[in-house]
Amino acid sequence: MSTDTTRDRVLGLIASSGPITAASLATELGVTPAGVRRHLSALIEEAYITEHEQPGPVNRGRGRPSRSYVATPEGQQALASAYTDVAVDALAFMRDHGGLDEFVEQKVAQLEKSLAASMGAEGTRGERVDALATALGEQGYATSVRPGPGGYTVQLCQGHCPVQSIAEAAPEWCEAEARAFSRILNVHVQRLSTLAGGAHVCTTTIPLAGASTKEG
Repeated sequence: MSTDTTRDRVLGLIASSGPITAASLATELGVTPAGVRRHLSALIEEAYITEHEQPGPVNRGRGRPSRSYVATPEGQQALASAYTDVAVDALAFMRDHGGLDEFVEQKVAQLEKSLAASMGAEGTRGERVDALATALGEQGYATSVRPGPGGYTVQLCQGHCPVQSIAEAAPEWCEAEARAFSRILNVHVQRLSTLAGGAHVCTTTIPLAGASTKEG
């Protein structure tokens, strides 16, 4: 995607407020109509936006209706990538200047609270692992549970991670996430592989029996 900040702002406003006309974009962004049209032409050429098709018959009287624009799926993806780049840069800044560990722990604590609320508190450990997989799926992770060797463990597998770019920049995220799983399930878990580390899936081994983390 273009590194032009104004173009990014144009795309972002179209994605959030579309269908939207060039005149409205110029007013919202405080730029000239000519400047907006230049960015619109470039975004159309990149297939990031498209003209919005008005439903029903179009009234051709008294001039052509103003064109309005919406973001395409490619535009939505490009916008997400741009925001990810900013997030990764922010993590690098925090690593250099302090605050990264606190940030990661806070965000993963929010994830843990959300997962725990979705799961409830009852069930066997196997049932709770299944509930955790379902809760993670609702958060955007492509999650499955597979039996481990001998039937003494299960493997929680995450085939997609919505924060993979973040985790690649901050492996602390994966470590904090595993600790959150351990607290939710009340048992020690072992992270075997991660997408952020280059594997094709995140794999966490979870024992089906044994002492809880609160015992001993």
